[in-house]
Formats: sequence, C-alpha cells, structure tokens
Amino acid sequence: MAFTVEEVARKLGGRVEGNGALGIRAVAGLREAREGDLSFLSNPRYAALMKQTAATAVLVSESWTGETRATLIRVASADAAFAQAALWLGRLPVTFKPGIHPTAVIAEGATLGRDVTIGPGCVIEPGVVIGDRTILVAQCYVGHGTTIGSDCRFYPQVTIREYARIGSRVILHNGAVIGSDGFGYSKNGTHWEKIPQVGIVVLGDDVEIGANTTIDRARFGETRIGNGVKLDNLVQVAHNVTIGEDTAVAAQTGFSGSAHIGARVQIGGQVGSAGHLTVGDDSIVLAQAGISKDLRPGSVVGGTPAVPVDEWHKAHALVGRLPHLRKRVGELEQRLKGLEEQP
Repeated sequence: MAFTVEEVARKLGGRVEGNGALGIRAVAGLREAREGDLSFLSNPRYAALMKQTAATAVLVSESWTGETRATLIRVASADAAFAQAALWLGRLPVTFKPGIHPTAVIAEGATLGRDVTIGPGCVIEPGVVIGDRTILVAQCYVGHGTTIGSDCRFYPQVTIREYARIGSRVILHNGAVIGSDGFGYSKNGTHWEKIPQVGIVVLGDDVEIGANTTIDRARFGETRIGNGVKLDNLVQVAHNVTIGEDTAVAAQTGFSGSAHIGARVQIGGQVGSAGHLTVGDDSIVLAQAGISKDLRPGSVVGGTPAVPVDEWHKAHALVGRLPHLRKRVGELEQRLKGLEEQP
C-alpha cells in the first residue's frame, strides 16, 4: 500500500519538512533506501548517511540538524515511529488458519481452546491445555501437563517439556527449549550422579524468547520468567533462575543457577552471571561483562569482574597506555642503573 509523505506524517503525529506530496511505498535503512522508501535516523553514528541516502523521506527527531536531500518527518521518537510505519508499509504479516494439520499428534486428554492452529508434525502430550487462538506453526513438542495461555505463537521446532506453565501472548522462536533438565550433578568418588530436576518453568504474559534459547526447569520449585521479559537468541537460563518483569537480555548471555535478575534490567550480549546472586531492579550491564557478585538496584556496570562503568572506563583507558608505561619504566630502569654505576 502506498501513502504520501503527508499521510505518513499524519498517521505518526509528525511534522513534514519538504515535499509532503511524494509517494512512500516501503521502508528501508538509510544505506539501502531507494526512491519511494521511508527511512529513519535514531542513532547519531549513522548521521553521515543522511547526506547520501536515496530515501524519499526520513523520520528524525525534533532536534536533529544536518544536511539531507530527503524530505524530513519530525517526530518525538524516530525509532518508535519507524516501528509503527513498518507495520503498514512493510510486507504483510504471515497468517495461519485455525485448525489441526493431519500429521499432528494430539493425545487423548489434551484440551485445545477455540481457533487454535496446530501445524504439521506437532506433538501434544496428555494433560496439555492450550488457550484460544494460540498457534503452533510446525514440529513443536508440548510435554505432559503443560498449560499455555491464549494468543501465543510458537515457531517451528519449539520444545516445551512437561508441566511448564506459559502465559498469554508469548512468542517462542525457532528451536527454543523450555524446561530441559537443569545442569545438576553431585560427585560420587570419580563419577557424577544426576540430581533429579523435579521443578518446572513458568513464563509470564507477553514474554518473547529468541531462537535456540534454553530455559532449564528448576531443581525444585520454579524457574520463572516475568511478564514482558524479552530474551534474545542463544541465551542460557539455568535452573531456578528468576528474571523480573520487562527485563531485556541480548544474545549469548548465560545465567547460572539460582541467579535472581530484577525487573526492567538491561543486559548486553555475551554477559556471564555467576549463580546465587542478585541483580537489582533497573540495572544496566554492558556487553561481555562478568557478574560475580550482587548488584544494587540502578547499577550500571561493565568489565570482568563487573564494576561501576566509570571505574571500568578508567581501567580500560589505562590498559591502552600499558605499552607506553612499559617503555617509560624501561627508560627509568636504565637511568637508575646508570646512576648506580657512577663512582
């Protein structure tokens, strides 16, 4: 569907600077955009692309200043406005018709809500309860006694082990594993004996779990993911971990057993966390940090072991000076040696 720049601005509550009659057909990044595309600038590091972009119109903040050939649409938040525009300028979303594919295996005693979609190759075990309008795209496994809320969408090859409890409007991406055994063993002489993992996993409402992310069942009790949590691809959540509401975690992060991550925490990629610690609400953990001890609410940390970000920046700056300091120490040693050798 095509819109004029003026129509796009009106739908987004923005203000046009330039030709509002030009046509917009699609969305694209500044570098890839062509005539007829709408783009956006939210990160200042990409501001240089504004001079060369071929986009017909660009969403910018009210305060942005710079040169561009494109028509501007000024909005409160370019990032948020572009996300809205993509819904009606991007490709139409894929839809699935309600129904059960003939290759799906539904056990007796499973309960399916109204207008559910069970795709090819799915397996639903006894005692499962699935809410209204939930979609299992293909080859999903739902273990015994699991309960799933309404309006969920599980993409191909999602695995949900027994007795998990999953809220409504949950999205599980390809290959996510919910409720696998926790990594629990005890040493008996020279070999390891498995500790039974008899707990469950609980996912709140509006949770989104990325591709190939794994969330282990509790040793006892619950591994709990709060309402609104967003986990990226390839995240590992160990047994008995709890993650508070509206926390966001980037890819390749791992939480060791019984860690407690607070609400509204932001965690960068490749962060590692020791077990049995607490990260306070509203904390920010920079990428590749190693959390080794409790963090107070509102902490901003980086490095390994994680320290307040100001300390980490100072330490990182000193590392860059090490070659110079080494050279300087060598020079001072030579001068001292010379002084010692004088009669």
